Amino acid sequence: MLERVAVLSDVHGALPPLEAVLAEPDVAAADLIVLTGDIAAGPQPVEVLDLLAGLGDRVRWVGGNADRELVEARAGRPAVDEVSNWAAGQLRDDQVARLAALPTAVTLPVAGLGEVLFCHATPRDDEEVVLVDSRLSRWAEVFADVPAEVRTVVCGHTHMPFARLVDRRLVVNAGSVGMPYGGPGADWALLGPGVQLRRTAFDVDAACARVAAESDFPDAAGWADEYLRSRYSDAEALAVFGPRDGR
Repeated sequence: MLERVAVLSDVHGALPPLEAVLAEPDVAAADLIVLTGDIAAGPQPVEVLDLLAGLGDRVRWVGGNADRELVEARAGRPAVDEVSNWAAGQLRDDQVARLAALPTAVTLPVAGLGEVLFCHATPRDDEEVVLVDSRLSRWAEVFADVPAEVRTVVCGHTHMPFARLVDRRLVVNAGSVGMPYGGPGADWALLGPGVQLRRTAFDVDAACARVAAESDFPDAAGWADEYLRSRYSDAEALAVFGPRDGR
């Protein structure tokens, strides 16, 4: 049984916010760090993967749609966004192999929460959208094949943190480390025995300058300004994602 689990989602190849979260005492002291996908697709993919790989067995990895798309782009099937296609070309072969082998979900026992299923978007699909205000019938559809003993599901994908009950099952979205919607800072979650949604502050100006200086992505400065500064509010993000949950 794990006493404390730190959940980091949607790092998106952004090294400065990842370093800030890993420096948090509660992350450093956690029994395990679980990554819930979209790890490398961003301006510093090699550096992010190397840092996380260096943590060894302290990290459990779950793949997201952007990780899958990097592997596909490397195989000649381009992704939709420019940064993913660029990032795919930067990765070493061993890093591509790591991403290709990631599971879509893992289930782990966490103190106070029982069996916890960790996934990227939903347990059945790495790019399906569910939101804090998705209707109960939608959640029932998404969780139809989840074993009854799993009483907590932890996900990411939509970059907006929340925790809510869905017909007696707790659902947690850890938000995004590297591309937060709703305000600057790196979002993550701490599990055990309850759930804490956390936001780590960091020097955004310095982080943007560093990404611009250290990344070879042609629009690294623009990417950092858009995402590390969290230019999109949660209301704007919900307006875009809402139609994708079937409402």
